[in-house]
Amino acid sequence: MIIVERKELNGIPFLQVEQDSLKNEPLATVVYYHGFNGEKESSLTISYKIAEKGLRVILPDAPQHGERAISEEAIEHGINFWHIVLQAVEEVEQFKNYLKNESLILNDKLGLGGTSMGGMITYASLKKYDWIKSAAVLMGTPYLTKRAERTISSPTDKTRAFLEQIKAVDITKDLAALGERSLFIWHGEKDEIVPVTDSRDFYSSLMNEQVPEERLQFIEEKERIHNISKLSIKKTAEWFASQL
Repeated sequence: MIIVERKELNGIPFLQVEQDSLKNEPLATVVYYHGFNGEKESSLTISYKIAEKGLRVILPDAPQHGERAISEEAIEHGINFWHIVLQAVEEVEQFKNYLKNESLILNDKLGLGGTSMGGMITYASLKKYDWIKSAAVLMGTPYLTKRAERTISSPTDKTRAFLEQIKAVDITKDLAALGERSLFIWHGEKDEIVPVTDSRDFYSSLMNEQVPEERLQFIEEKERIHNISKLSIKKTAEWFASQL
């Protein structure tokens, strides 16, 4: 039986998903982030499928989302989006420390994944932290600087400095940052919100860097828009089960 517990870490609400028989056991663990204007519960299906494989899953509410929402209105895109992403990246380390302090992680087997905005948090975290062992990104762009430049209009000295913070966690600026870690990428062919070309181009760049095929997988699903699919959920769970 899969159990879901609501917990809180330093004011961050999160769900902990695992098999009841493995509760409190050290396990390979995945921290998974939802998309923009979503919430931790948005990722329960994918977490269930990962937990079925014998892994533990942590689902945090991103800043200003879910139980951390400032209002009931949808969050507008713009510079605030990037504040959310960067703050979430900083919070990833808190979950790593929580897992280690509670002896919940097996042999440092920590994976990170996310949907859309959560995928961007994942890419940025791969650049910032070398202790992430494997990652999965569903329809998120790795080209953070390029996307931020499009969404932050009329640059000022303050926004230019902020763009530098984004650039510092842009893995496309330093492909070697992936190191020996493994990465799964899924994207819908007809995504009009985050263009599939971003995933195609990034995958091609990594292949040009001779990243071994066993550490890199890209699935472009035909006829899919900006919405995860049964296939993407299944493949993500299989990926983490094989890589952690």
